[in-house]
Amino acid sequence: MSRIKGRNTSPERQVRSMLHRMGYRFRLHRRDLPGSPDIILPKYQTALFVHGCFWHRHKGCKFAYTPKSRKRFWQEKFARNVERDRQATKELRGLGWRVVVVWECELRSPERLGEWLASILGEAEQRTGGRRGLEESDG
Repeated sequence: MSRIKGRNTSPERQVRSMLHRMGYRFRLHRRDLPGSPDIILPKYQTALFVHGCFWHRHKGCKFAYTPKSRKRFWQEKFARNVERDRQATKELRGLGWRVVVVWECELRSPERLGEWLASILGEAEQRTGGRRGLEESDG
């Protein structure tokens, strides 16, 4: 497990590339914010997490399986991850940040993800009178 990357993963780089192509500028891994969000758009008070389905337990996803060996270890580990995510989201929202979660499996269909982001961005743009931003989502 020491070889598992926590930052600059392939899914995270894909989302960053997509946002950049859409014209958004952002910061990465602000450690002073709860949960150290993967991507933040300070201008829009938006924190974006790119979660792996396996590690963060994407409900209903085939990639969120539990290994057959050492089940208790894995269940405890996953429960801690989910609770940590929940707490970070709660704290960020309490500080006035919008929280967006992009799941790794959503990147398997970049067209759909792009449409979803465009939809969210379009709604936020209309609501803010021309300013662009992301809407919160629970994934």
